[in-house]
Amino acid sequence: MNAATILIVEDDRIVARDIQNRLTLLGYSVVGVTRFGEEAIQLAAQLHPDLVLMDIRLEGAMDGVTAAQEIRNHLHLPIIYLTAYADEETLDRARVTEPFGYLLKPFEERELRTAIEMALYKHQAERKLRESERRYAVTLSSIGDAVIATDSQTRIEFLNPAAAKLTGWHPEEGVGQPLHEVFRIINEQTRQPAENPVAKILREGKVIGLANHTKLLSRDGREIPIEDCGAPIIDDKGRITGSVLVFHDVSERRRLQEQFLQAQKMEAVGRLAGGVAHDFNNILTIINGYSQLVFDSINPDDPNRQLLAEVLKCGERAAKLTRQLLAFSRKQMLQPQVVSLNALLTDLLKMLARLIGEDVELDFVPDPALGLAKVDPGQFEQAIINLAVNARDAMPHGGRLILETHNAELDADYAEHHPDVRPGNYVCVSVSDTGHGMDEAIKANIFEPFFTTKGLGKGTGLGLAMVYGFVKQSEGHIEVFSEPGQGTMFRVYLPRAVETTPSPKSSAEHPTIPKGTETVLLVEDEDAVRSLSKIVLKACGYTVLEAGDGQEAVSIAQQHQGSIDLLLTDLVMPRMSGHQLAELLVQTRPHLRILFMSGYTDEAIRGHGQDQATVALLEKPFAPINLARKVREVLDAEKNR
Repeated sequence: MNAATILIVEDDRIVARDIQNRLTLLGYSVVGVTRFGEEAIQLAAQLHPDLVLMDIRLEGAMDGVTAAQEIRNHLHLPIIYLTAYADEETLDRARVTEPFGYLLKPFEERELRTAIEMALYKHQAERKLRESERRYAVTLSSIGDAVIATDSQTRIEFLNPAAAKLTGWHPEEGVGQPLHEVFRIINEQTRQPAENPVAKILREGKVIGLANHTKLLSRDGREIPIEDCGAPIIDDKGRITGSVLVFHDVSERRRLQEQFLQAQKMEAVGRLAGGVAHDFNNILTIINGYSQLVFDSINPDDPNRQLLAEVLKCGERAAKLTRQLLAFSRKQMLQPQVVSLNALLTDLLKMLARLIGEDVELDFVPDPALGLAKVDPGQFEQAIINLAVNARDAMPHGGRLILETHNAELDADYAEHHPDVRPGNYVCVSVSDTGHGMDEAIKANIFEPFFTTKGLGKGTGLGLAMVYGFVKQSEGHIEVFSEPGQGTMFRVYLPRAVETTPSPKSSAEHPTIPKGTETVLLVEDEDAVRSLSKIVLKACGYTVLEAGDGQEAVSIAQQHQGSIDLLLTDLVMPRMSGHQLAELLVQTRPHLRILFMSGYTDEAIRGHGQDQATVALLEKPFAPINLARKVREVLDAEKNR
């Protein structure tokens, strides 16, 4: 159905643009905008809009009243005046043009829509006298919202197709019926019948809005949340002869609002999780680092060595938890590669079979034409493992786990119903089980960190949160289908890569601890982390200059007469960030190598041009050996260029 067309005649450009935006959002079609009376007459003749919104004061020699008079006399188009002036002289002049309404600036959206719908309705009534009932009904039926018109006895005189669809009453059946038989509404919270809006309109003689939380009880049993307003129909003698209701289904809008609120909640929880993980990573760097140094220094026969081994094991478990929190908050350090998901899953099958046990049948159905994806292969495999373990726990007595892959296109229609989705080509991995399934309440919370349906001590509630964060950070999409007793299916969509060949596999790290003699400027605001790093670097043979923040580091660099080969700095610090510090130092030391340390971000990779120092990132918490290897790797990068 075509939207009603409207011509805007307004001298203030900002106001005109605001009205145009409002009308577009309300579903109307703005066919022209002008601020001159003469041009308004020309546009009205050319475009023949359904309605003209006319400002009384316009630019040029002709005001809105004169322009409206010409349009009414020659084109018989309905006029609604927009004005900030309501003096008697102006109203007397305007009244001669037989306007279909007045809107006093500033006006609300509901007033605008009601005035327009009333004007359109009254105009159709006028055309009914000149043309025919059929022509009138067809035109009014083109309005996108549901419209019901009644007489003064609240009996229905008109029911447009949109109203017929929502109420379940065919227009021929509905016309002549009392409104309360067709338009049955309740308060969705109290479940009590809501007041008949037409009775209130006829009683009070003014525009009213439906109460919040109003539901329409359709004839076919549906309960439809609706909103909008009604207004009296007043004849030329000022008598109320009936009413018109304009309403629409808000189910889709509510669904989108709920999705938006859920996304906001997940984003807020993610920020909290990322901040917590960052602080814990600093602490774990200290605990695990010093524990490792002591562990390596004591005799293998020392009984305390086993105690330290347990500390290190628990420290690694804690580090794993923080990595899962970072994955959920989308602040983990990803290393994306162009990969074949079929190949990754094939390599993963043996491990999955061991994880899920012999009583769960594992099937893999790959699409041989599957495109490549650009993801972090390690994080992808961890996500699939988490989904598989979750599926296994849902099948305590055995069952079937199915992995499937296929190419997918998520188009604009799909994205319209899933605001977090970017339309495009994807590769999809489905993980299905025959387990006990989930109800709607559980599905609404499964991706939140620490939410679990497992017993005490049987789960951290971070597995699916990690999957969610990985998919979102990879610019993908995940959806879940499940019903109690019907099993569960997760579909993971990852963007399809434009490349046609996979990335080469990287070689393994050398197992020995590398050493050196270069000078390292160490900058870290956490004293214990800085002390640990200094101990490790000095043990490896490096000369270490240390600073507690960026400003102190700048001062040290200015005073140091010799060379500084590497800047090792925390990324997030008070007063000056690691980024800012690096940018300052490379201005005077252009050959300076840079290695960032961070608890939760890969932002160090961004923001540096080709002519600046090569940057790298050491993720906290790090083991002493990893610090030594990363420092050596960055220092050797220049030699190997």
